[in-house]
Amino acid sequence: VLELANEMLERGYSFEMVDLQESDASKFLIKDEKTLLAPFRAVPSFGASAAESVVEARKDGEFLSKEDLMQRTRVTRTVVEYLDRNQVTSHLPDENQLSLF
Repeated sequence: VLELANEMLERGYSFEMVDLQESDASKFLIKDEKTLLAPFRAVPSFGASAAESVVEARKDGEFLSKEDLMQRTRVTRTVVEYLDRNQVTSHLPDENQLSLF
């Protein structure tokens, strides 16, 4: 797999990190002529059932917070922390509650 990925990079293709609203559970998606969007299964420790649960839960609307993501899906805190370090969930607040101060 690494050899294939390196070959694609040498030919000008690129890979994008997962996107909560667009990524598939297990298949790479073609974003444009030279870009592939990674599936949730490409994230370390992201199991098949957790990946499928994200795809199903997002049908009910966007995730409001990291807490909401974990409550509506089978995604663990460890995976959310990984996604946060890679700017996938960095736009989401930690909790559903709003701060008034």
